Amino acid sequence: MTFEQFRHFLSRVQRDPALRRQVEEAITADEVARLAQDLGFSVSGSDILRFSGQSVSGVRVQRIDHPGEYPGRYY
Repeated sequence: MTFEQFRHFLSRVQRDPALRRQVEEAITADEVARLAQDLGFSVSGSDILRFSGQSVSGVRVQRIDHPGEYPGRYY
């Protein structure tokens, strides 16, 4: 993913109230990434987590650790 792709996605989130609600309701970064991918943006959950704590296109990206959440892959 390029920073530009992510910036364009967040700009769209800022302009589209329905998309903003979907992003706010998403539980994981991967769910947000799927929303971006459905719109044609090349973004992964890992990419999104790299921007945690930053503001991009007027949208603040913040990681929220949920109780019981364990990092890693599950098979």
